[in-house]
Amino acid sequence: MPAAILTPCRPWTGRRVVLGVTGGVAAYKSIQVARDLTRLGATVDAVLTSAAQRFVTPLAYEAVTGRPALTDLFSADGAALHVRLGQEADVVCVAPAGADFLSRAASGRANDLICTTLLATRAPVVICPAMNERMFSHPQVQRNLDHLKQVLGYEVAGPGLGPLAAGEGEGHGRLIEPWQIEEAIGRALTPRGRLAGRRVLVTAGPTRESLDPVRFLGNRSSGRMGYAMAQVAWRRGGQVTLVSGPSELDDPFGVDVVRVETAEEMLAAVTKHASEADVLVFAAAVADYRPVDPSARKVKRAEAGPELGIVMVENPDVAVESLRARKAGSVAVGFALETDDVLANAEKKLTKKGFDLVVANDATEEGAGFGVETNRVTILDAEGGREDLPLLSKSETAEEVWDRAESRLAPEVGRA
Repeated sequence: MPAAILTPCRPWTGRRVVLGVTGGVAAYKSIQVARDLTRLGATVDAVLTSAAQRFVTPLAYEAVTGRPALTDLFSADGAALHVRLGQEADVVCVAPAGADFLSRAASGRANDLICTTLLATRAPVVICPAMNERMFSHPQVQRNLDHLKQVLGYEVAGPGLGPLAAGEGEGHGRLIEPWQIEEAIGRALTPRGRLAGRRVLVTAGPTRESLDPVRFLGNRSSGRMGYAMAQVAWRRGGQVTLVSGPSELDDPFGVDVVRVETAEEMLAAVTKHASEADVLVFAAAVADYRPVDPSARKVKRAEAGPELGIVMVENPDVAVESLRARKAGSVAVGFALETDDVLANAEKKLTKKGFDLVVANDATEEGAGFGVETNRVTILDAEGGREDLPLLSKSETAEEVWDRAESRLAPEVGRA
């Protein structure tokens, strides 16, 4: 989601989010969270502790959500405000969650509006800790977090590793970024289906084949579609491994990322994980060829002359080579980015590479090729079905693809 264009979409649109904010310098990030969630289509009720108001103001939240921020346990809205908030919420998120709040929440205190709302709600709860590293590592703080997770069933997102407040250096305790908080909320809002608990393997991005130490052969793939597939799978409860070629995108939140550069490195990584994957998604744009003999030193124009000949050799086909390593009963999804005969070429890939679904799109179509936030695809299946989707964001496209891929998974034995 970082740097993406935010519009109402699954799983946030039409949902009620209670966003609790406790005292701490990281509280400024929660204003961005409130704004983004509203743009994603959620109704956001911000609840600020008295300590939070020393760092941020209620007016800021009203400005970005269009709803008054809530600060008082007993107010003109009635003494049972916490009950209403708890009952109406689809998710409660506290970000940042300071050490004092963690203590109060773990012991079931009811001395402010956030804590009483937690007691009244039966919605999923997401806690995003933020504090100094020494405070975070204190045994009592860790016991409080363990209680929230293991006894109360709250999800704990973060903290991150990075710069802390001025003069405190770097360490664990930093509040995760707004887009990561939003993804954690998105996971809490997403109903658990057949993908929950399943292992998912996704490839994404380009590969690069070295010509010399400073040049390579590659392609225009940004990795956005594959990264969206990985992020949506995590939201749905999957245990996701992303094998990514070089990309400038941030790692999807909650996803294990394996970085590779060449087609052979991608094949090795996929082969290592394929046997455990319940779903495999081949979204990477893998180079078909590589130089036979890359130079160990930079090729000089003066030495090469007006023409430079490069002898190429075929790269392994990652999807085909992984066929024997795939788990029995797994579902395989391929992507086919073409410039001509799009559907015919996609159908060939469907058969040759053992895919259950192929997602085809035209690289020359405006808004649907490389380096953009949107996509227009046609989904083909192994039974001969075909479905054209409208122009959607890549996150929404991923949701649609996962709807179809997840339905092909057999229910796990013992799972309702």
